[in-house]
Amino acid sequence: MSPKLWFGNANRWLVVVVLTVLMLAANASAGWTESVLYSFQGGNDGLRPEGGVVFDSAGNLYGATYEGGSTCPSPGCGIIFQLSPSGGTWTETVLYGFNGTNGSYPVGSVIVDTSGNLYGTTSIGGSGTCYLLGFNVGCGVVYELSPPAQQGGAWTYTTLYNFQGGNDGLFPLGSLVFDKKGNLYGATQFGGGKGTTCNTYYGGNCGTVFELSPPKKKGGAWTEKVLYSFAGGTKGQRSGDGANPNGGLILDSKGAIYGTTYFGGDEAGTCDVGSGGTGCGIVFELVPPKKMGGAWTEKRLYLFRGGNNDGGSSAAGVVARGGNLYGTTEGGAPDGCGTVFELKKPSGKGSSWTETILHFFTGKGTDGGYSQASPIFDASGNLYGTALGGESGFGVVFQMKPPKHGNSWSFTTLYNFTGSPDGGHPTASLIFDGSGNLYGTTQSGGTGSCQGGCGTVFEVSP
Repeated sequence: MSPKLWFGNANRWLVVVVLTVLMLAANASAGWTESVLYSFQGGNDGLRPEGGVVFDSAGNLYGATYEGGSTCPSPGCGIIFQLSPSGGTWTETVLYGFNGTNGSYPVGSVIVDTSGNLYGTTSIGGSGTCYLLGFNVGCGVVYELSPPAQQGGAWTYTTLYNFQGGNDGLFPLGSLVFDKKGNLYGATQFGGGKGTTCNTYYGGNCGTVFELSPPKKKGGAWTEKVLYSFAGGTKGQRSGDGANPNGGLILDSKGAIYGTTYFGGDEAGTCDVGSGGTGCGIVFELVPPKKMGGAWTEKRLYLFRGGNNDGGSSAAGVVARGGNLYGTTEGGAPDGCGTVFELKKPSGKGSSWTETILHFFTGKGTDGGYSQASPIFDASGNLYGTALGGESGFGVVFQMKPPKHGNSWSFTTLYNFTGSPDGGHPTASLIFDGSGNLYGTTQSGGTGSCQGGCGTVFEVSP
């Protein structure tokens, strides 16, 4: 079971088995075509990718699956894979299989550096001591996977950091990000030593944002530093701290860090419920210290309030454009199906960030809902993302275009997934190639023999 299911509603499986002519017409009318590049079979080749994919300079795709592989008992602890294009087909190579002691169950995407090394996290596993239902499952790791010196050789796996489950954090969630100096930044959903109401399974602490710095000498150890520990909110109050950060952080040119939390913030209204925490979540900024060794400062840019006119519980990070921030929420809005939102930067001294809802998901027809992924922009300022639901309930890829006049963005469903043998349940962010094609993953669907399919990697082309 995914760790995200342990504390609430971060995953929703929406399965409808009837496909209609109307749905197929909707796909065709959008003018975009979907191709399944690879269908996971649920064995050694992997099962259920929860993160997205990334390109290297040679055009290969890389990612990780949450389960599968041959080094753990069925259904496996997950793998890192490569997809290589050749003659119109894509071939999968399993680069590495997690075995628990070196990490298990990766949730986020991998990232790649200029030398072709891959970096990522696993949600549990490693040498830390963290208990779930009476069993030590490990606290998660940060890893590096380095390509072989000669083509065809084995990749080299290195554990850069083992979380210990205390103030240093546990259960790293989402993808990592590099700064210009080669430091890695990420988030843990729990741990950090602050907050007492965020998770009953892991002792209640509300999560961290961390920095991992490379060794000064080759072969040395990487150093972890917790930049901020979230404290959560206070029941009945509207101005609390965030809780359970989602990863997928971004950095600005001055080194500030931006992200979201799933819970916390406003704990006096619509979102004052939930097994994993309370509050509707926040958008935050972490400002680096002016002097080396000083403390980072958190700024709460926006507290979601849920209800009919706002989003709630962002399950992904944000993306920046023109100094403004954009993201999605899994809940909130009139139909409770989530939103796409914009936060406009302050216009002057003393002013605050202003939220605008660009789209209210309805969960009806081709619209979709419950988006769990950050959107991305193309060069023209159009926004793209994924959501669950849709015409058949298997999820959608959507596009939003900014208004030429006024404030209303247009929303178009580019593709409705149809379930096996097509994909289903997209929850990761998309990426572009140089020709404007979109690539991503689905957690279900495909030709694999798992119930509902084992997941896919797909391309959507204009």
